[in-house]
Amino acid sequence: MGVTISITHIPVLLREVVENLAIQPGGRYIDCTLGGGGHSQAILESSSPGGQLLGIDADPDAIKSAGDRLSSYAKSVLLVNDNFTNLRDICLKYDFFPVHGILFDLGLSSLQLEEEGRGFSFQNESPLDMRFSPAQKLTAADIVNKYSETKLADILKTYAEETNSRQIAKRIVQKRPILTAAELAGVVEEAVGGRHGKIHPATRTFQALRIEVNNEMENLESALNQAISLLGFGGRLVVISYHSLEDRIVKHFMQKESRNCICPPEAMECTCGHKANIKIITKKIITPSYSETDLNPRSRSAKLRAAERIINPAEQYDQVVEQLNSSGNIIEQGWRKPVLMEKLRQTFLSLQVNHLGSVGRR
Repeated sequence: MGVTISITHIPVLLREVVENLAIQPGGRYIDCTLGGGGHSQAILESSSPGGQLLGIDADPDAIKSAGDRLSSYAKSVLLVNDNFTNLRDICLKYDFFPVHGILFDLGLSSLQLEEEGRGFSFQNESPLDMRFSPAQKLTAADIVNKYSETKLADILKTYAEETNSRQIAKRIVQKRPILTAAELAGVVEEAVGGRHGKIHPATRTFQALRIEVNNEMENLESALNQAISLLGFGGRLVVISYHSLEDRIVKHFMQKESRNCICPPEAMECTCGHKANIKIITKKIITPSYSETDLNPRSRSAKLRAAERIINPAEQYDQVVEQLNSSGNIIEQGWRKPVLMEKLRQTFLSLQVNHLGSVGRR
């Protein structure tokens, strides 16, 4: 594929992402977690000639870094500094729909981990920040130094499945104020009685704090729902998660949206009216190879799931547009012909207006 990989930014499961997005020349794709731009670069290379990419990231530093990396594709790329929880509004604003594929890589980028002053890594004296965007108000320092012991323990248990949540929360409260990432890591290590194994005992605590600061779980559920309505028929959704809580959300979402009925098992008849919107492509999760984890140890916990958009009769798409989506013109040439693109655009715009409230209420 000829993708150039920087020393500090190694995109996870790169080959698997390209394969499961089923990238085609002239396609339109969205990278909802732009990061260092490694996945986006591969998508643009594989969709050439004529491919287009919308890259989204809440971190303005990521936008700048990826912009430099993707400069040779400037005419084919639109980079937006925003949170992917606003995915639908971003696509409506820039008229970027329908699309052939959407990617979510939910891990922290190397840029975020290595940049001092962000507080994502416990290996330096950075202030406890952990915000993806400087526009956000809540910081990790606010949580560590102001939340009650009970609330801290609940966050650690809920967002990191930390078995020592109560001991850690108690020790944090005793040691306040805690000002740096390294200081917090030391407090956690004290609380659990030192290190046991290769993984630092503060890893789960830092994960839980980052999720709370950035409202990650709620944003993910909202964005996944929005992504389905932006995919063209046959379009692919690919999600890479890095811990069990994220993966559980993605798994349950795909299972629900791939079923025609989501009524409880004990129900005698279907009353939900739910219709399948996707079919699951990855019957088993995809994980990195041994060679990849050797090259990039941060990839070791990655899990990839993929699904494909299918026609849902309940959406009441215009019959002509359904025919266009299955025609040779669409399959062979993508959505590049202006007349076809306009018909598809108008249909999807109608869908967005009709579903504007329903998606937000899920």
